This record gives sequence, structure tokens and C-alpha cells, in this order.
Amino acid sequence: MTIAPASADLPVSIDDIRAAHARIKDAIVRTPTLLSRTLSEMTGATVYLKFENLQFTAAYKERGALNTLLQMTDAQRRCGVIAASAGNHAQGLAYHARRLGIPATIVMPTTTPIVKVQQTESHEARIILFGENVDESLAHARAVAATEGQTIVHPFDDAKIIAGQGTTAIEMLEDVPAIDMFAVPIGGGGLISGIATVAKAQDRAIEVVGVEAELYPSMYNRINGKNLECGGDTLAEGIAVKEPGGITARIIKELVDDIVLVAERDLERAVSLLLQIEKTVVEGAGAAGLAALLAYPDRFRGRTVGIVLCGGNIDTRLLANVLLRDLARSGRLARLRIRLKDRPGQLFNLARVFDEQQVNIIEVYHQRVFTTLPAKGLITDIECETRDRAHLERLMTALHVAGYEVTPVELA
Repeated sequence: MTIAPASADLPVSIDDIRAAHARIKDAIVRTPTLLSRTLSEMTGATVYLKFENLQFTAAYKERGALNTLLQMTDAQRRCGVIAASAGNHAQGLAYHARRLGIPATIVMPTTTPIVKVQQTESHEARIILFGENVDESLAHARAVAATEGQTIVHPFDDAKIIAGQGTTAIEMLEDVPAIDMFAVPIGGGGLISGIATVAKAQDRAIEVVGVEAELYPSMYNRINGKNLECGGDTLAEGIAVKEPGGITARIIKELVDDIVLVAERDLERAVSLLLQIEKTVVEGAGAAGLAALLAYPDRFRGRTVGIVLCGGNIDTRLLANVLLRDLARSGRLARLRIRLKDRPGQLFNLARVFDEQQVNIIEVYHQRVFTTLPAKGLITDIECETRDRAHLERLMTALHVAGYEVTPVELA
């Protein structure tokens, strides 16, 4: 890898980020950067996690928001601030605005998880739900600001915001000087722009790899001149941005070494692993860095990788679904479709096989009508819990030996 020095005309410098850190450090949590031995063994990299989900609002966005608020004039403070956000920028801005006595209005997409809306409301901000995504919300925020006179605080395409977000890398490199690569989520690009500015200002080689959800490759498209489709329901709604920033694109084009795309399955697995292994809750965007290591192990193997767990605001029902889907993919939770004859004792005899194999039956679904089987046939779906995939395979073998026709119902 060849490292080119950062151009002097980039809108954010290492000095800006150092000044931001001095400005905000007493009002944010100095979150830990910790080695994950288990994830390191799984991925072949030495993995350090920065737990920004431990900020008061459970996301790194506080950093940029506070850095911006502290540099406002008295007149701007009196008029208040307005922002468009899917949640984390909203919460960070609303929380610190209330602390500083600044009125805040937040425009949120109508698709924002209810937990993020409620948490933003708890900071006494005025909430406006408008648009299907952040881009539509931002357009509405600009219209409101033009009428009411608030200062727009952009979630990512602003030098003060970028400088604040870059303070994460200042702390990570202070805590773990051995880091030689960052894997950073990209939505609009504020976080990675700040981190890349810090990384490339060091006196040694540090590689920066951006991570986008496969459904929202907006920055990937812009930097690489591609036209991949951008849209859909992603677990990583915090980085579901169709139009990346202009300022951030300039910085990323010059300082970021690579951008990779991760599938929803990788994001789900990363969220689940972080809860199971690190006992920490992250949202989809917060797990994107780990998802990249899982999806592209050769890209990161042998490196000392810093990952920012940038947010922990995930809807509890969605988190439950993610965990259950991960159990199903690992073979620990299964639904088996079994063909039976409509005779007394059939279900009893079937249950004996499950008992012999020490498999726990969770639910049983009988289907006599909506089936292509003859009138005297029926389908039984059994949801069951096994120790692992090998245990599930032993159960299916035992069912076949007992004369049952059995098919697993697979996840897409």
C-alpha cells in the first residue's frame, strides 16, 4: 500500500480534530477500546472494538453534534438548531442542545425505528416525521429552517461534524497504537472522513477500509463511478443513505483505501455475534465493521484492525428476530416439515424420535386442508431446538430411519 499525504486543501485537518477533542472531551464518554480475543480467533485479524454504543445516547454522533453546538454564535443558539436524522444524530444533537439550552427540532423519516423516535423525544426536541429516508427528511428540514430561522446541523456533510467524529480515532490510537487498519461504516461518510484524516496524519502506514450495506452502495458508486441500485429494507438503517456528502466524498476519495459492501446476512450475523461474544448490543450500522471482517476474511487477516461499534440503538423486536434467525442458520433452531398418515398415534410415535434424540420441541403445526397430499395425509411442521447443526443432522437421520419423510424449512 502506498500512502499519499493528505492535501492541504481538504476541509478537515488533524489539527481540527485535535481541537474538537479538546473541546468536547469533558462532556462525552471516553469509551474503551478493547481486544476481542474470540473475534480475533474467528477472523484471523487482531480485532479491537471501540464501544461507542456506551455513549449516553448510545452512539458516536454526540461527538460531531457537540463540536458543532459549541462553536455556534449566541444569535444562532437563540434561534435554535434543526437536523434530519434516522436517529443517532438526532439523539446526540437533541441531548447536547438541551444541556446547552438550545432549542432543537429533528426531522425523522417515517420509517425510523420507534425506539429512536422515543429516545429523541426524551431529550425534549420537537420531532417532525417526514419522508421515507434521510434525504427526504433533510429537504424538509431545509424548508422548515428557511421559514423559522434555525441553523441546520447536517448529519455528516459538515467540517465541524467530521472533526467531531474523527475524535474516535484520536482515542483509539492513543489506547492502541498498534492499530494498522480501520474498518469503518459509511452512510453519508462523516465518521470515516474523520477517522481517515487522523489515520493518514500518523507517521506510519494505517489503512482505512469503508463498509457500506450492499443495499445502499451510494459512496461506493460515487467513488468508483458505478451505478449499483440503491434502496431497500436494510438492518443497517443508520447508514442507509442514497446521496452521500460532497465534502465527505472529497475526503474519502483521497484518504480511504477501499470500500467494501456487506450483505444483510453478514450484518445479522455480526449483530448476533457481538451480543453473544461481547455481551454488547449494537444496531446494524454499528456491526458493519465486523460484518466486513466476516465477509472478506482475506482482506483483514493478519492485520490489527480497529472497529467502531458506532451505535447501539436497535429495536428490541428486531433484535429478537435477528437472534432467532442466527440460531436457525446455525442449526440450533429448526423447522422440520414431516409427512404423516392421518391415524391415531402418529404424532405420539413421531415425538418419541425427538425424545430419543434429546431434541426439544417448541411448536407443532398440523396441516390437513392446505396441502397437495391425499385427503388421508397430513403435514406436520415442528419447530425444535438442537445443540448445533450436527445434532440436527442426527435427528433428521433418525427420522428417516424411522420411516418419516422430512424436509427442513430453510431461511432465505
